[in-house]
Amino acid sequence: MTTQTRYSSPLAERYASAAMLELWSPATRHGLWRQLWLALAEAEKELGVPIPDEAIAQMRAHLEDIDFDAVAAYECRFRHDVMAHVHAFGDVAPAARGFIHYGATSAFVTDNADLILMRRGLELLRGKLVRVLRALAAFAREWRAEPTLGSTHLQPAQPTTVGKRATLWMQDLVLDVADVDQRIATLPCRGVKGTTGTQASFLEIFGGDHAKVRELDARVARKIAFAHSIPVSGQTYSRKLDAQVLGVVSGIASSAMKASGDIRMLQSVGEIEEPFESEQIGSSAMAYKRNPMRSERIASLARFVITLEPNANLTHGVQFFERTLDDSANRRLVIPESFLATDAILVLMENVVSGLEVHPARIRRRLADELPFMATEELIVRAVRAGGDRQVAHERIRQASIEAARAIKNGAERNDLLDRLAADAEFGVSLADMRAALDPKRFIGRAPEQVDEFLNDVIDPLLAGIPRIEAAAEEVRV
Repeated sequence: MTTQTRYSSPLAERYASAAMLELWSPATRHGLWRQLWLALAEAEKELGVPIPDEAIAQMRAHLEDIDFDAVAAYECRFRHDVMAHVHAFGDVAPAARGFIHYGATSAFVTDNADLILMRRGLELLRGKLVRVLRALAAFAREWRAEPTLGSTHLQPAQPTTVGKRATLWMQDLVLDVADVDQRIATLPCRGVKGTTGTQASFLEIFGGDHAKVRELDARVARKIAFAHSIPVSGQTYSRKLDAQVLGVVSGIASSAMKASGDIRMLQSVGEIEEPFESEQIGSSAMAYKRNPMRSERIASLARFVITLEPNANLTHGVQFFERTLDDSANRRLVIPESFLATDAILVLMENVVSGLEVHPARIRRRLADELPFMATEELIVRAVRAGGDRQVAHERIRQASIEAARAIKNGAERNDLLDRLAADAEFGVSLADMRAALDPKRFIGRAPEQVDEFLNDVIDPLLAGIPRIEAAAEEVRV
């Protein structure tokens, strides 16, 4: 079969980065298995198991040169993937053949490798989160004081600034970084627990010496760079760990989805647009269109990732007693694809926020259309100051606002609320006096200062000490 006659995941063909694809590749996963078998043999030898030096040397010499054809042949015979790799490893490290996997069960390599992969995956995602935050910080700083129409309930609301809105996206990502850091710092390995988690096989190997079994577990954890192993397990580590990790991963997807939704809506009204290349085609039929394709893809992938998180909890919930095998096929799909899709999301997000196009004239026009409505409290104050009755002023503004809004919806070129009030003798405030109340900067509160404070107090410390890697951004493919 050719590559065009068999299914291939779009995550691999179109979306995920080369680094994340390599991480979840068979070469990386099964290379980790060999490293784990080496760590186990070294620790057992250090604690008195008579494993020859040559056995250790041969294992170390063949950690990466996996003959996958030989593995496939063994798996065809044995119908067991782990034992296929055990035999293939033994072929190239014959002095170690009798000690590879000594005392272990399959979950020793599969579970510990999965935890290593997830931790490395989180580290890769963290690096991409930092790149997105750097890009957003530059954007927020540039547009810190540009007034823009705020929106609550998808309705016009008190103005904010373009930069302040970007800090809302950044705040979500900062929370995600904290979650990633906490999970990386606390994630345990499975360690050396035996067939049902009782360590019975290792107790037999060490002649009933409980202290050596405990030390074996601790040494293997250190050799694979974990501070500790999970204190107790069945045959597998608790699948709740998977659910916790995927909770962090899906949280990143959710943050990106929220930001991409805002950008899509801003593009729909012409205020901000995502990048669009010189020869990019927005629509096969409507040649004029400039669609927010990247932001839409972020939302699409994010929904996929978010739906995988409950899957992990469901898997945990059916691991009866010491384990059941209905987690295996499920996890082979869910865990890598969660990371691959979220990686793709962050590749897209960096691309989008690094190239956002802001259209101040459009922003100011939309703000001007709504600002008279925002200023109604100020207008009431001015009417009272001119000698009017507060309740009368409120009613005159209410009626004029309804009429002005209806006129805009029916095609009026601008908001004429102030003209209507100026012509109302009962309101009693001049047009010039009312216009003085409509400087947009009067309505944005501390938004510019909040941007400065957020960047100085939160973002700069977070990024401090992290070298700026000027590597080319990942290519965004259609």
